[in-house]
Amino acid sequence: QVQLVESGGGLVQPGGSLRLSCAASGSIYNRAMSWYRQAPGTQRELVATITGGSTTIYVDSIKGRFTISRDNAKNTVYLQMNSLKPEDTAVYYCNARPPFNWGQGTQVTVSS
Repeated sequence: QVQLVESGGGLVQPGGSLRLSCAASGSIYNRAMSWYRQAPGTQRELVATITGGSTTIYVDSIKGRFTISRDNAKNTVYLQMNSLKPEDTAVYYCNARPPFNWGQGTQVTVSS
């Protein structure tokens, strides 16, 4: 079973940027990959998807601010997050579609 390791989270001020990475232990070639987030007391929310052909899909709340990308040679998916807002605070996870086992996620906190 492929393992996923998310990294790159942290504490950032509103308007700041972070780049998240998701490293897979096996091939992600031709798999759709997604980033999700879960804020305290809420359900996990799908925020961005990149297909095997690199078509990207975003939820409205992050359009124009976040960019998902992939490097199949490194089995890694990225989420560039710009113009961060306090409401972006959450644990961020990545997964394939259909999914592998979930990783531990990476905490993103946007606060002044």
